[in-house]
Amino acid sequence: MEHLSLEPMGPLLTPPDDENRLGARLQRFSWWFLGLLLIALSAAYIIITNTNYNEAFNFIKPGIMMTVNISLTSYGSALILGLLAGIGRLSKNVFFNNLARLYIEFVRGIPMLVLIFFIAFVGVPTVLDLVNGLGIANLDIQAISMENRAVVALAVTYGAFLAEIFRAGIQSIGSGQTEAARSLGMTQFQAMRFIILPQAIRNVLPALANDFVAMVKDSSLVSVLAVRDITQTARLYAGSTFRFREAYVTISILYLSMTVVLSLLVQALERRLSAGRER
Repeated sequence: MEHLSLEPMGPLLTPPDDENRLGARLQRFSWWFLGLLLIALSAAYIIITNTNYNEAFNFIKPGIMMTVNISLTSYGSALILGLLAGIGRLSKNVFFNNLARLYIEFVRGIPMLVLIFFIAFVGVPTVLDLVNGLGIANLDIQAISMENRAVVALAVTYGAFLAEIFRAGIQSIGSGQTEAARSLGMTQFQAMRFIILPQAIRNVLPALANDFVAMVKDSSLVSVLAVRDITQTARLYAGSTFRFREAYVTISILYLSMTVVLSLLVQALERRLSAGRER
């Protein structure tokens, strides 16, 4: 009686390892980024070669620096405000806890565009009247530019959202670390500063970076205050020349370029943090 052989009768029907690796690479490749890159390059070519688009870009270009300045200044202020509000939300002090919660819920319950108008035309003048009434200083409301009011509005608005991110980051750190720090003789402030916050901020860095990308886009809302960012300059150009296509295609590409670059940096940051945790 013949024995059945378990040896393979011919070549396996699975693809070679090289084809497997190639297929995996093709699946992981960021085709969406290639599409955005082609759109940006096509738009850049049109702006360079087409006289109307080139004129629109040169008119709008000065607003880029205003957009960058407002975004950076507002976000830096929002980080400080959000950190304080986030710590206040976790405070056992009834006054600070409720004050932080009131601020967060108030801001998150009103549309951003309405908040920008409210802070610029109600909030800032009210604070100045209070300061002048207490005799702390003698400030003129006309001396506060719309650019500064826009920065305050964005900082206050985004501070409420960042507060929740900081709160979640702090709560992600086990209470045992605080207890260990206190057992070493640290005060509550020292434990928060040297032990808890460095770890919490590291955990929420990607979320903070994503919010900065969102702020760059939302900075376009300050154009309602006649701030000369790229959105406002595009509106002025379109209104004076009636070349709406050139104006709005140009600012769309400018915002797209900024946000895509920032998104790639965020992804690189996330990969670096993930690699650091795996070590």
